[in-house]
Amino acid sequence: MHAAIAKDVAGDVSDVHRIVFTPSGLTGTVEHGTTVLEAARLVGADLDTVCGGRGICGRCQVVPGEGSFAKWGITVGPDALDEQAAIETSYRGNRPLRPGHRLGCAARICGDVVVDVPATSQRHRQVVRKDLDLPPITVDPSFTLWYVEVPKLELGTPGDDLTAESAIGRALAEQHGVQPPVTPFGVLAQLHPALEAGAGAVTVAIDEAQRIVAIWPGFVDSIYGVAVDVGSTTIAGHLCDLTTGEVIASAGRMNPQIRFGEDLMSRVSYVMMNPGGERQLTEAVRTALRELVGELADQIAIGRDRILEIVLVGNPIMHHLVLGIDPTPLGQAPFTLATNRAVTAPADQLDLDLPNARAYVGPCIAGHVGADTAGAILAEGPHRGERMQLLVDVGTNAEIVLGDATRQYAASSPTGPAFEGAQISSGQRATTGAIEGVRIDPVTLEPRLKVIGVDVWSDDPGFVQKVRRTGVTGICGSGIIDVVAEMYLAGVIDRDGVVQGALSERTPRVVADGRTFAYVVWGEGDSAITVTQNDIRAIQLAKAALRAGIDLLVEHAGTPEVTDIRLAGAFGAHIDPLHAMVLGLVPDCPLPGVRAVGNAAGTGAVQALLSRQLRDEMELAVRDMVKIETATEPRFQELFVAAMAFPHASAPTPNLAALVALPEPIERSDRGDAAVRGRRRRRQETTT
Repeated sequence: MHAAIAKDVAGDVSDVHRIVFTPSGLTGTVEHGTTVLEAARLVGADLDTVCGGRGICGRCQVVPGEGSFAKWGITVGPDALDEQAAIETSYRGNRPLRPGHRLGCAARICGDVVVDVPATSQRHRQVVRKDLDLPPITVDPSFTLWYVEVPKLELGTPGDDLTAESAIGRALAEQHGVQPPVTPFGVLAQLHPALEAGAGAVTVAIDEAQRIVAIWPGFVDSIYGVAVDVGSTTIAGHLCDLTTGEVIASAGRMNPQIRFGEDLMSRVSYVMMNPGGERQLTEAVRTALRELVGELADQIAIGRDRILEIVLVGNPIMHHLVLGIDPTPLGQAPFTLATNRAVTAPADQLDLDLPNARAYVGPCIAGHVGADTAGAILAEGPHRGERMQLLVDVGTNAEIVLGDATRQYAASSPTGPAFEGAQISSGQRATTGAIEGVRIDPVTLEPRLKVIGVDVWSDDPGFVQKVRRTGVTGICGSGIIDVVAEMYLAGVIDRDGVVQGALSERTPRVVADGRTFAYVVWGEGDSAITVTQNDIRAIQLAKAALRAGIDLLVEHAGTPEVTDIRLAGAFGAHIDPLHAMVLGLVPDCPLPGVRAVGNAAGTGAVQALLSRQLRDEMELAVRDMVKIETATEPRFQELFVAAMAFPHASAPTPNLAALVALPEPIERSDRGDAAVRGRRRRRQETTT
């Protein structure tokens, strides 16, 4: 548990206040008047500063929250931080002080407060790992460019032709054989300035409905679009050349909505408890989208007016919040969407600062299966295959699709945030210093580690020197999967997930932890990074929810086995397939049949951006999907209980057994400890 008492406080209770830092969740108690930067140092929150708190560098910017935060039992008032000090009002540093931001070195705490530390203010910024693996694609964009030279209009030109609109239309027809387009109201004001600036030479962009969407003076030979996967944790965007289909820039950032709640239901709860909360969440995600688009445009030095379309995919709650729709109906049965169709609107209606662009928000499938799943379906094509494909996006809410060319099923399963490091005693997101890979020797029970930011394993030469630069700060999602699977294979835990206390006599790695035991992965004493019995339970609950959802779809499909399993998403992309099978996250199958496919949702968004045909295919595939609601399925609970065991209580695992020697059952003594019997060494060592 991360908590800190910042100072020894004397005096009345009103002289002390509680502070919570997001996204880390670190919390502590500080004296009245303590600066946010001082509080961050005291509780160990990651808040950057170069100038040492002199108000010069602007790196310590934070965003204070306001309202009721049920997760921490805090209600934050408008005066939780003091008024802006002179150091802030006169601030002229290199990093502009953004609206709503405060300098952590100047803002003093005057009440209980929740403050968000944006990614740009963190020393150890989020490693955004949403890689794009784009297959070959036939570019079929929605826009075409035409360069024309328009003769100067003079008196005596016949009637209707004495307009800029008709002159451009006539030039298009004469010079390119193009039917004169319609000019929407929003573009009319651009015509005269473009003709004048270009001395009659202009480039026009026309959409598939024969409408002028933009006009520029002179010759322009490229236009752009942006595809964005709006994740609950990470927002990843790709800038594409609509004329060539090339992905020319990518960028990602944390979703700033995290300050309102780490998981989706926490954000819905925030909206329910705070009138107008949905507007705050919408503004936060739209601001992040604006900044992301600006970053992408800056990478190749183009103006935002050259971006003509933005395609957005996300889960249903992100879908609704981007569109400015209240998401609270998605927080309670029957989980109704405002709409499940794709939505097209001018980008400016979504406050994206793209004057010539339209926004396309992909279709949702069900109340908890969203447009991100629609994008993943388009990218991986379960609806196109001859054999059953299982597509799983592992996150705080796992989306599951099972299908072939004849039938497709979709469901969601409430896995919670354990796979992303939350609810884990030493858990954290995938940042520099996090343990991302673990292997445990089955004889000595000693671990070897792989740490983000260090290119060697812990038993390789040079590891100690290199890890000094990053530290070992916790365990991220892929590391959690690795260490629990390795603990099971090494006999540290049994098939029911119980840490074997008897092993404490053999190894210092197994230590008492209250009435249970824990496994020490790194370090020692109070600073040790451990996996506790509660951590194992959290992983069991998450994996059982996921596996039960999968088994439910398999039953509905009536398929005897699944041999094509694809793990999508930022987390799914880094799961070791063997360890996924060891834990029983996915059904037993030949190991080559389990593979990571990266950010399939982002890939699908790019495909929908570049191809009208693929966009239509995505909408049709979603329309034909059979939705299974796990919450109302009578078999779900039974399947969930069976899936709690490692790998599974009843499902056979012949393919897994051919790869590793699974531990034999362990008999318990009357004292509740376990005697380790008949543990066999692995026949095949897991490699990196």
